[in-house]
Amino acid sequence: MIDNHLPTAELQALDAAHHMHPFTHGAALAEKGARIITSASGVWLQDSDGARILDAMAGLWCVNLGYGREELVEAAARQMRQLPFYNTFFQTSHVPAILLAKKLAELAPGDLNHVFFNGSGSDSNDTNLRLVRHYWELRGKPEKFNVISRWNGYHGSTMGGGSLGGMKGIHAQGGLPIPGIHHIDQPDWWSEGGDMSPEEFGLSRARQLEEKILELGPDTVAAFIAEPVQGAGGVIVAPETYWPEIQRIVKEYGILLILDEVITGFGRTGRWFGAETLGITPDIMTVAKGITSGYIPLGASLVSDRIAQVIDEGDEFAHGYTYSGHPVACAVALENIRLLEEEGIIARAGSEIAPYLKEKWESLADHPLVGEAKIVGLMGSIALTPDKASRAKFKGDAGTVGYICRERCFANNLVMRHVGDRMVISPPLVITKEEIDELIARARLSLDETLERIEAEGLNVPA
Repeated sequence: MIDNHLPTAELQALDAAHHMHPFTHGAALAEKGARIITSASGVWLQDSDGARILDAMAGLWCVNLGYGREELVEAAARQMRQLPFYNTFFQTSHVPAILLAKKLAELAPGDLNHVFFNGSGSDSNDTNLRLVRHYWELRGKPEKFNVISRWNGYHGSTMGGGSLGGMKGIHAQGGLPIPGIHHIDQPDWWSEGGDMSPEEFGLSRARQLEEKILELGPDTVAAFIAEPVQGAGGVIVAPETYWPEIQRIVKEYGILLILDEVITGFGRTGRWFGAETLGITPDIMTVAKGITSGYIPLGASLVSDRIAQVIDEGDEFAHGYTYSGHPVACAVALENIRLLEEEGIIARAGSEIAPYLKEKWESLADHPLVGEAKIVGLMGSIALTPDKASRAKFKGDAGTVGYICRERCFANNLVMRHVGDRMVISPPLVITKEEIDELIARARLSLDETLERIEAEGLNVPA
């Protein structure tokens, strides 16, 4: 721990000189100066200037247990003293990986009884891509190579994960998507539903999967990958008709379903997994983030019995990472899961905190700038609009108003993310009702200040 840090300006200068940030315009950040976080506890951050900040994003959708849990620190320290590292290659294993795999199999829905450990959600989805293609090769169907995903979905930023995702900004850099990845439209009724009812729109968007399968040829499609709720895409909640139709289609055409639960797993939707909340039955599930509450990197692919049996009986699966099943990460994950269970944090989040947050979050829909307030468990979004009745977009560049609102949130010591002109939250599961009240108060103040500014600058105009 570094207690006596340099002055903020010096830290910002060092950061600009040497630190390359993810998803950041480096020159712009260097001119502005990064916000330097120095400590955290519960749902609160503190920066180098002493400001106390309410973290309504749980870091990056991950600090489900909240900051400052000494139990996780001690779990890591104990494991480091006993076995700080060993790999799981070469017919070798260790106790933390074995026990965590067993625990995940117990928690996961359906027959997801097998675990391939990775370092993050991104490389877990790379694993899934290789896994499903290898599965079909072993089944004697190597032509089942194509994987279908959704525009504006997010599955990481590696070559595989970035290709599987549908973020066009990611695809514009580095030669993505790689071959064999195809996309259909997202189930975002607010932005793209037109005159259809949400129910009609949900069916229409789900049936794009069937159309794409038929276009490519059912014998060439390996899998469909999607998030239960699109997180980085703006907390997009599909209409209720969407997922049952998706399930019908993948079953009818014999397509594997990969459910990316990197964000929605470990209590974020009020249940252990989004699959349970939304009634989805996947063949493979991607997990990361909340598995350790972000205290240490870890990801995993949870694999069904039928897939694992084929993989295990086939040739060597030539895939893996140095840190697959890292003993310290697995030990922290086990302790994180123990606390979530024994303290009833997920149960309380689902039955008490989520309903309270839903009531307060949806109250923001009465604000002049807010056209829609959506929430599932402890992940929510509000759509900013200049005209609620027509669900209009702003006339200016997409994301301009959202960025202004995010900056006002930061100025009011609230971390609330913007995705285009949507504002999203994902607070730690341990947030209290009083802290929810504070979150809503700061969000409303930031919306007021955003409206005042865009009115003054002539930006509050429909496209």
